[in-house]
Amino acid sequence: MKKINIICVDDEREVLDSVTRDLDYFSEIFNIEECESAIECLELLEELDLQGESVAVIISDHVMPGMSGVDLLTEVECDPRFIGTKKLLLTGLATQADTIRAINEAKLDYFLEKVWDPQELLQMVKELVTEYIIEQGIDYKQYQNKLDGPTIKRLIVE
Repeated sequence: MKKINIICVDDEREVLDSVTRDLDYFSEIFNIEECESAIECLELLEELDLQGESVAVIISDHVMPGMSGVDLLTEVECDPRFIGTKKLLLTGLATQADTIRAINEAKLDYFLEKVWDPQELLQMVKELVTEYIIEQGIDYKQYQNKLDGPTIKRLIVE
């Protein structure tokens, strides 16, 4: 069975800790990976690809040293190895132009502003992981207790 990863990217350690704590719900069956920069995330993506693992969701801050979250998510969108990976921008500093670019170039799946509601983040990631699993043709039944039921019903025609 292929390992499924959720990657969280933020240059502020306390924010990264909060996001991963909010996503602890998934930790029994998915890997929750932390990266403190976009460059670190790109290196992790290379490693996961070499190991044959998949990346369901990337949650990224926007304003980070070296490479922005929008640039990171755009690069992921353009990489054929990560077709279908869901992208969530979690930021408080993106301008309208940044957000438009994220939607148009990175094909952003969701946008949340800091400070976020932990339940909204969890629900959105549940929906995105569910979409990823169904769209990739992965047997969702083994993950069903952690997935979003309405999203399964919407995507599965039985």
